[in-house]
Amino acid sequence: MTFWHGFMIITVVHLLAAASPGPDFIFVTRQSLLFGRRAGLLASLGIALGLSIHIAYSAAGLVTVVAHSAKWMMMIRVGGGSYLIYLGVKGLLSGKSSQTFAPQAKLTSTTSASRQIMMGFLCNALNPKAPIYFLALFTIVLSPDMPVFELVVYGIWLMLLQLLWFSFIATAFTHGALRERLLGARHWIDRVFGAALVALGLRVLASHQK
Repeated sequence: MTFWHGFMIITVVHLLAAASPGPDFIFVTRQSLLFGRRAGLLASLGIALGLSIHIAYSAAGLVTVVAHSAKWMMMIRVGGGSYLIYLGVKGLLSGKSSQTFAPQAKLTSTTSASRQIMMGFLCNALNPKAPIYFLALFTIVLSPDMPVFELVVYGIWLMLLQLLWFSFIATAFTHGALRERLLGARHWIDRVFGAALVALGLRVLASHQK
C-alpha cells in the first residue's frame, strides 16, 4: 500500500470513528456548554494528546498483544469505566447553584487550563475501545516495518484530525444563540451528560464479565 493510499484510508476511517458518539464527544460537549469555548478547545487538545498513547503502542506493535490479552483488556476496561463513572457522578452531584455562569472565574479556579487538558487526555487514553479500534487500523494500514518517518506522519495526522474535529464540536456548541438557550437548563444538561457517562462507564465495566 502506498503512503498516500494509506493516508486517505486513515483519514476517512478516523474521521468516522471520531464523529461517532462516545466518551470524548460527551466530554467535549459538556465542557463547552458549561465552561465556554476555551474549556472545550482545551479539552479537545487533551483528547488529541491522549491519542498519542494509542498511536505509540500501535507503532511499537503492542496493540495485538493488548487487544488479545484478557488481563490487559480487563485492566483497561476497569480503569476506563471507573474514570467515566467518576466524571458522570460529578455531573450528577452538581447543585442547582452551579447554574450561575461565570466563565472567567471557572476557568481560573476549578477548571484551569492544565486540568481541562489532563481530563481530556485521560478520557481518551483510558478509552477501553481504543485498542480494538487501533488493532483494526494497524492491520489495514500501519505496520512495524513501515519507515519511522511514515509512522510519525500518520500519528501526527491522526492527532491533528482528532483535534480539528473536537475543536469544531467545541466551537459549534458555544455559538452565542445556541449556548444561551442551553445554559438556561445548565443544571439538567450537567445531569444528562453525567448520566450518559455513568451509563457508558457501567457498560464498559460490565463488558469484561462476558
